Amino acid sequence: MGLLTQTDFQYYNNNEKFTATASQTVFTLTFDPLPSAEADFLLFIDGVEAADSLYTYNSSNGQITFSSGRSAGEIIEVKLKKSNAGNYRYIKLKDIVNNFIMAYVGEDKVIPKMKRNDVLYFAKRGIQEFSYEISRVEKIQEVEIPDTLSITMPKDFVNYVQISRIDDIGVEHPLVPARFTSNPSESVLQDNDYNYLFDNNDSLLTGSAEISKRFREASDADITNNDPTNDNDINHERITAFGKRFGLIPELTQKNGTYVIDELNGIINFSSDLVGTIVTIKYISDGLGTDDEMQVHKLAEDAIYKYIIHSVASTRTNYPEYLVMRFKKEKFAAMRNAKLRLSNLKVHELAQVMRNKSKQIKH
Repeated sequence: MGLLTQTDFQYYNNNEKFTATASQTVFTLTFDPLPSAEADFLLFIDGVEAADSLYTYNSSNGQITFSSGRSAGEIIEVKLKKSNAGNYRYIKLKDIVNNFIMAYVGEDKVIPKMKRNDVLYFAKRGIQEFSYEISRVEKIQEVEIPDTLSITMPKDFVNYVQISRIDDIGVEHPLVPARFTSNPSESVLQDNDYNYLFDNNDSLLTGSAEISKRFREASDADITNNDPTNDNDINHERITAFGKRFGLIPELTQKNGTYVIDELNGIINFSSDLVGTIVTIKYISDGLGTDDEMQVHKLAEDAIYKYIIHSVASTRTNYPEYLVMRFKKEKFAAMRNAKLRLSNLKVHELAQVMRNKSKQIKH
């Protein structure tokens, strides 16, 4: 059976149509993958959107069941809210597990006996590692900076790749992390004699960090300009003049803005010159955020199987050390090949980059 199960109409138009027969109540979707809930699609009857109360949806088999039979000749149209375009490049988690059990688990095979849940666990761990090392699931979130100068990390945030502000013509200007300030995890409250304060349970009292408050309230001049009147005031250095007595610091000789990531509270704070600015947050996810994200690029399919084999062998006592080392080498080679494949190097693109490197710079 071929891997392509959708028609061209379903793929390019992102919908599926049925012509009802007399009293027909059940219509089976053939999207790949199937919608996971009713909220993922819209249903129309002869061009008019149907109320949710008229039907139910079973996500396990893709069946839409109407509470009453439809009239003959009615056109039932199901339109997905999110496109499935490009999904053919990936293999789903359930297919990875099924393929692995079929090919590697059983009598006279690499792994004589293994529970499905164990395969599922190692497959998920493999997807996580591949997201960090090979395929790097990079997402982009666009946010407008509010007056508070703070935004919440994306819910599946693992690490950032780049944060940029967007100018009037949609060009990204990379921001730099503010390594010259930080977000303390707690600010200790003290009395007038600088003694620590405690509550009734003898726990230390804490409050909002003063350093974060000062950074957020800094004026635009403090962020981007030098003020000659304060040039000799060492306690009032401007960020762009940071270290000016010893020469400029390259990362600070720009006016794009800065940010501080509060790892403990899951907050990203921005400098005051970015209020009202639209920024993009490019970040890495672990690939396990939703069911649809638990997949591996087909160019790395062999590598995920080799990863699972080595993980299983290295955690069991009945595998001799030479086999574990062999599986480790096979995993390393497969992951290296996957990384090369997914690096997406194109000869003509590389040639253009190298031609640019050969330009003569006149002084």
